[in-house]
Amino acid sequence: MTRPPTARRKRANGVESRQRILDATVEIAGERGYEGTSIAAVSAKCGLPASSIYWHFEDKDDLIAAVIERGFAAWLRAVELPGDESAPPLERVLALAANVANSLVEAPDFLRLGLMLALERNPAGPRGRQVFLDVRDIARRRIADMFRTLFPSLDEDVVRTLTTYAMAGADGLFVHREIAGDGVDLAAMFELHVRLVYEAAVRAAARSHGRARPAPEKRAHPLPTERRQTPP
Repeated sequence: MTRPPTARRKRANGVESRQRILDATVEIAGERGYEGTSIAAVSAKCGLPASSIYWHFEDKDDLIAAVIERGFAAWLRAVELPGDESAPPLERVLALAANVANSLVEAPDFLRLGLMLALERNPAGPRGRQVFLDVRDIARRRIADMFRTLFPSLDEDVVRTLTTYAMAGADGLFVHREIAGDGVDLAAMFELHVRLVYEAAVRAAARSHGRARPAPEKRAHPLPTERRQTPP
């Protein structure tokens, strides 16, 4: 049965209103943080009455959590190895890094807000904080699975270490760009970061097979004991 035009219009209006509310919340929270965000401020920003906001969201915590969930859903789609398994592994990983960096440049608000909430270290804090930690754990597991797929010989301790390092480095690069501004080429920084992590994983995988051999250091001058002795 076809839905009446009036019902479709109401549904479309409801979706549009929700997006306007979330967009306004992103702007305000980005400027004022969690504590400075209020339903009244969001109402003034989006031009909708507070009653409309409460129709979509239970309270401010619910609203902030929805902002994080919306942003994370788009970002998580970027944290996927490209499907062409015949491509070289490094090429696939670099493509993933470019996708993640671009997603953060285009929509940085959820990570900015999520990190602010996470750094409060208050277990009883806003629900949005727990939502951010939960979705972050999904990303962590996805990255760990990537290491297991590309380097099956790695033991779990190494996988955990590489995953932690990869996420911490990505966080640091994002925060650095937030501080230093748009002049920081996040895509280039992510490429460098991923290359270093990938090389570390390659070395760890080689060690697990007993094939790793440290490269000899290049010395500008021979040691005294290495100098050729000329006969008297």
